[in-house]
Amino acid sequence: MARRPTVYDVAERAGVSITTVSFAFHQPERVRAQTRQTVIDAARELGYVPSGNARGLARGRTGALGLYAFDLMISDADAGAPADVPGEEDVADLDPRTFPLYVDEVERGFALECHEGGRTLLLASGAPNGSAVYDIAGRVDGLAIFPGTHSLDAVRSIARSIPLVAFSTPPMDTSVSHVSVDNRAGMVRVVEHLWTAHGVRDIAFVGDGALYDFRERLEGFREAMAFRAAGAVEPAGREGLTTADWAASLADLVASDRLPAALVCQSDQVALVVLDLLAESGVDVPGRVRVTGFDGILAGRLSRPTLTTVRQPFEQMGRLAARLLAARVANPRGEPEFSVLPTRLLARESCGCG
Repeated sequence: MARRPTVYDVAERAGVSITTVSFAFHQPERVRAQTRQTVIDAARELGYVPSGNARGLARGRTGALGLYAFDLMISDADAGAPADVPGEEDVADLDPRTFPLYVDEVERGFALECHEGGRTLLLASGAPNGSAVYDIAGRVDGLAIFPGTHSLDAVRSIARSIPLVAFSTPPMDTSVSHVSVDNRAGMVRVVEHLWTAHGVRDIAFVGDGALYDFRERLEGFREAMAFRAAGAVEPAGREGLTTADWAASLADLVASDRLPAALVCQSDQVALVVLDLLAESGVDVPGRVRVTGFDGILAGRLSRPTLTTVRQPFEQMGRLAARLLAARVANPRGEPEFSVLPTRLLARESCGCG
């Protein structure tokens, strides 16, 4: 590749100063239209591209925001060690529903906000707790991260240098902004809908409740059941469905015909697996058992039956995170924020709604 042309080359070709070249690209109102066109023509002839990094170095900023997401296909690897990345033939065999599809939708909102605000977006992903998060943090003015990508020590370390927003995590540090949704209220709506619209009383929660979002949903379920049942029905977990072995426990319930009337799943991905398991066993949904999810990913609309779920405002979450980062970049002394966005119930076929 030939040497990259510089601002000096453009200035020489256009017969102007380097200051005029800089103004032509970054403050065009300060340059006569004819002169600016001369500069642009010279740049085009030379293949010159203004360096955003150089401008950033001059003012201590890059002009970019970063978004770091976990990649379920990359295994944990120590710094300097190669990650175990599957080949294309392995990828083709994976169930696409195992991918964190909600991350893609949040990313879209983040990208739209960056575009509309004139900011560069840098994306990165890696294994949970991997070192790649530190690499992207050194290249951006602010960084948004998803749960499962970092340790608390990593978060606190990064937040000392640049503004940081964490999605769907508890308020862990006063130096970090947070964007989450009202998981408890969303789960309460699910229980209320099953209870009032369908007259269902025997309801079980499905999932291990490991992540922050899932724990919040489990707590919301238990609160709603306690309020509705007034202690008449044991909370979820009585059948062993709130453990990491929930799939095996559910298979046992199917085999012994001891299924509850409704299965409230901690996420859409869990609900889709539940639907598969029930379909393979010939269990009618929603005739024999009603199933609900949580998140509102696209796969739930394409399942058969279509999945009743609680929709997170993914695009709004991404946009809000980008705005919070931009505000902190503009005002480093500003206070981090903890934002909780509302959710909405989408009643579909899997619970018995049309």
